[in-house]
Amino acid sequence: MASKKTSKERADYKITDDLGGLEILDAEYEKQNFSRHSHEGYTIGVIETGAQRFYRTGGHHVAPQDTIILVNADEVHSGHSATEGGWAYRAMYPLPKQLEQLTKDLYLPSYGAPYFPNAVISDPELANQLRLVFNTLENSDNRLLRETLIYGTLVKLMGRHAKSRLNPNLETKAQKQLLLVKEFLDDYPQADVSLDELAKLAAISPYHLVRSFQKEFGLPPHAYQIQSRLRLARKLLKLGHSISDTAQECGFHDQSHFHRHFKKANGYTPGQYIKKR
Repeated sequence: MASKKTSKERADYKITDDLGGLEILDAEYEKQNFSRHSHEGYTIGVIETGAQRFYRTGGHHVAPQDTIILVNADEVHSGHSATEGGWAYRAMYPLPKQLEQLTKDLYLPSYGAPYFPNAVISDPELANQLRLVFNTLENSDNRLLRETLIYGTLVKLMGRHAKSRLNPNLETKAQKQLLLVKEFLDDYPQADVSLDELAKLAAISPYHLVRSFQKEFGLPPHAYQIQSRLRLARKLLKLGHSISDTAQECGFHDQSHFHRHFKKANGYTPGQYIKKR
């Protein structure tokens, strides 16, 4: 007797408080049929498997695997499967005021919130960057990393696919301002600091901080923070601290997170480092 096929219906919904209450959805549907509705925020999603058919003001669309779906804020849309096996996707729902704040940070106060003319876009690089964002939000609590990835991804999305393309003011800030950020990350590597807080410290927008810091020091702030944490970790391990205590004191998410970054940077594990002492 053939076993009964189970329907794939799953929806994991989260609100990321540290990112202004950004809503995130990781879902898989087979029978779900969304009626026409609208959201207060934008819908920015990646189709992971299958394909989705949906209506967005102006017409009907099909989004196959690996494409990006875009629905503007307050835009009426629907959704159901375009394939027999259903579809899976991950999406975020930023509010217009959140995207508008990004344009202000780019020194484009008159730009306002963007409008995305295309409901479905094929942009493999950006789709993979969105996946990295979703994976990071799921697995990392590093505020600096989370903010940087979200910020850079949304700026790239607007720059490539909004109706009015972004032309950011790329003026560079004095090295003294960047050194303030570098010195903070050197002195307090374990601090759970956000990109916005570092930007305020340097009196520079988050966008310009990331670009200028990487140009000046070779790494973006979140990656430089990891290296500062690793420098502190080696000092603590030399002093006889345990690997687990060192991971915690240096601000790593957990011991495996510390282990992974330590080996990636040094070519050997914390345990091997201790044995060499």
